[in-house]
Amino acid sequence: MNIVIYGSQYGTAKKYAEELSARTGFELKSYEEAGDINAYTTIIYIGALYAGGVMGMKKVFKNMKDISAHKIIIATVGLADPEDKENIDTIRRGMKNQLPPEVFNNAMIFHLRGGIDYSKLGFKHKTMMNLLYRKAVNLPEEKKTAEVKAMIETYNRQVDFVDLHSLDPLIQAL
Repeated sequence: MNIVIYGSQYGTAKKYAEELSARTGFELKSYEEAGDINAYTTIIYIGALYAGGVMGMKKVFKNMKDISAHKIIIATVGLADPEDKENIDTIRRGMKNQLPPEVFNNAMIFHLRGGIDYSKLGFKHKTMMNLLYRKAVNLPEEKKTAEVKAMIETYNRQVDFVDLHSLDPLIQAL
């Protein structure tokens, strides 16, 4: 049995997961309903990046047993350019803190670009983004990472960088 699990707050990670499920025929569940994943041979996790972590990922993989019996693919979805090495390094450091070492070291990891629509953010997220934005614009230019620059450029706008063709390398990895 194979599964695509997603963690999505505002829909872009879910959009990728739905497309991947449709292309592969794999079962599709959100991280809240995934339950025990040890029964699956191939586990694909697609999660949105929030506050330095991947939404729901820690919960899904915390009780993983016998990693050798599973093929694990993890794809993150965020605003910043997934080709930027500094951005990837930052994301992977955060992932390393969320995952058991044997999962992190054996998973195939991909990075996808998402989107944001500030008009759909809840009060908490709008407030958090406002605070982050204020801090980010005052950083010296040399301290602005790709992620910080992307957040500044997209602040208070609606942007959609979703590219379903970016799932092709992930499918080839299967």
